[in-house]
Amino acid sequence: MRLIIAEKPSLARAIAEALPRPHKPARLHIECGGGSDVVAWCAGHILQTAPPEAYGAEYKTWRLEHLPIAPREWKLEVSAPELLRSIARLLKNAERVVHAGDPDREGQLLVDEVLRFLGYRGPVDRLLVSDLSYEAVLRQLDALEPNAKYRPLYESALARQRADWLYGLNMTRLYTLLGRAAGYKGVLSVGRVQTPLLGLIVARDAAIARFRPVPYYLVAAEIRAGGGERFWAFWVPPEGAPTDEDRRLLGRDVAEAARQRVVGQEGRVAACTEDTRTETPPLPYSLADLQMDAGRRLSMSAKRVLDACQSLYETHRLVTYPRSDCAYLPEGQLLEAFDVFTAIKAQASVLGDAARKADWTRRSKAWNDRKVTAHHAIVPTPTMRRDVASLTESERAVYELVCRRYLAQFYPLHEYLQTTIEVEVAGERFEASGRQTTKLGWKALYADPETEGAPVPAEADKDRERESVAPPPRLTPGARVTVDVAAVLDKRTSPPKPFTDASLIAAMVSVAKFVQSPDVKKILTEADGIGTPATRAAIIETLFERKYVERVGRTIVSTETGRALVRSLPEVATTPDMTAVWEAAMRAITEGTQTSGAFLDRVGAQLEKLVAEGRALGRIAVPAVAPASPAPRLPKPSARCARPRRSADTRHPIPKNARRRPR
Repeated sequence: MRLIIAEKPSLARAIAEALPRPHKPARLHIECGGGSDVVAWCAGHILQTAPPEAYGAEYKTWRLEHLPIAPREWKLEVSAPELLRSIARLLKNAERVVHAGDPDREGQLLVDEVLRFLGYRGPVDRLLVSDLSYEAVLRQLDALEPNAKYRPLYESALARQRADWLYGLNMTRLYTLLGRAAGYKGVLSVGRVQTPLLGLIVARDAAIARFRPVPYYLVAAEIRAGGGERFWAFWVPPEGAPTDEDRRLLGRDVAEAARQRVVGQEGRVAACTEDTRTETPPLPYSLADLQMDAGRRLSMSAKRVLDACQSLYETHRLVTYPRSDCAYLPEGQLLEAFDVFTAIKAQASVLGDAARKADWTRRSKAWNDRKVTAHHAIVPTPTMRRDVASLTESERAVYELVCRRYLAQFYPLHEYLQTTIEVEVAGERFEASGRQTTKLGWKALYADPETEGAPVPAEADKDRERESVAPPPRLTPGARVTVDVAAVLDKRTSPPKPFTDASLIAAMVSVAKFVQSPDVKKILTEADGIGTPATRAAIIETLFERKYVERVGRTIVSTETGRALVRSLPEVATTPDMTAVWEAAMRAITEGTQTSGAFLDRVGAQLEKLVAEGRALGRIAVPAVAPASPAPRLPKPSARCARPRRSADTRHPIPKNARRRPR
């Protein structure tokens, strides 16, 4: 008998479907081909690293003199005994085992640790499945590899697991004891990911608190062409003008002088360009992208989005595996498109018309086998359910987001005309730009197509401040123009924005932009930030549970407890650099250029130093009770921008975008 051990039940069912019949499902396994193959499954990690008390009863009590705790022989505890007993029984009759964990570091560890724990010594093959479609699984079953080939992947995952245990457990006990010495009653948890995330929030709140707005100025001119066309353009300060790094003009007297030079003067069109541009539909969702989008559109927390997604996947089977960091799809899934449209029409009535208009013969760049990782993007399944009325409000909202993004792959490109005009008046240069939609394409799926596709979280763009509400007219270079009205607009720089659910997930994914070292930045970019799709929501929730952060309206701000902890910790604990160093080590272990033992020795040495530094503090001042903190104080908004006096025949007011304050 050949025993195939999958990482989770959904993968086990997909593998069984591709195996010979008859199938005989049991509660914890599926017999296939009359018993020649048996497919069993784990449910994530069914073994956990044992707690400190497993190495000695004295460690149940938290004491400084015990630290650092570093096991010589590592122990595991069973978290799903029934599943483990079932696999153990099946292993007794197995002539061969197929490891069907996910094709990534964690998936390799998950099944290997079970086989090692149960003492299995027989032959093991490796099955790598990232696409659960019948054809893809069948193809991979014919391409089994020796599991020994992936031993370095297991070693790197095991090293990361043990290093996280060593660091998190010892640092949490250390700083909790230091806090209790000063009267703090709770647990001060410290982790490789959660504490740098807290450090980002504390740093953002500090930047907001110390922010002082800086005034800057725009010169806006209403320009009339010879044919009577009117449009607004903005002065481009010349080299040598007092500007900041974003080319914002800092001298009002300079702006006023420019205004006086051009008002009522004639000039000419120096250049006029019209470009037809297109926007491709956004790729299907990875979990982080879905959490950001749902946070922005629906004000949903990362945990609420993940919970809704997990229910849609496990209970309703309406979406594919949710804990994915990939935005691409296997090319074979294109064959399911028509059936998915049918399911969307039946189960998301608001999208019925959109599904009918989708062109299933169209192929976006989302379908790319080479870019699919351990899991493909989150998309709707062709499953038809009659109980969709039982979906919760969160489940329905998330399902509709996933469906809308999927349908966008089958719509035409969005097209628009980008017009840019350069005008010279009295030796000064003015620019005007704007866009006009010529074909909605995939943006027809969204309520506000003009803003769809903006970055998440939406960051102020200084260039859009100078973009007209309506596109400027098409004029011939050399055409004469006149400045009818000109005005100096008083502006003020805006403070950084407090974090929200959406921007906090974005910060975890793009944490590289918050570090200075080019080497660290490169590693964090390649590693897709800190945390994983499976852990990010839980890490954020931990910050709330420990009362390190709290919500103020839609924003997430640090509490005095969180700020005090960050102040007391060494810098290495509050920045993402350690994750980058560890990630580099994991790659070296996978490539065979470093051993897991050498890496753990370095972690242990660093821990000895951190514990010694902590002991030297004696105690840390953290509030005994975490009080509710006010939101970071924002500067008062600037006065309304000055507006020019308008002549009787002026029909175009200053563009609304010109009254926005950039970041």
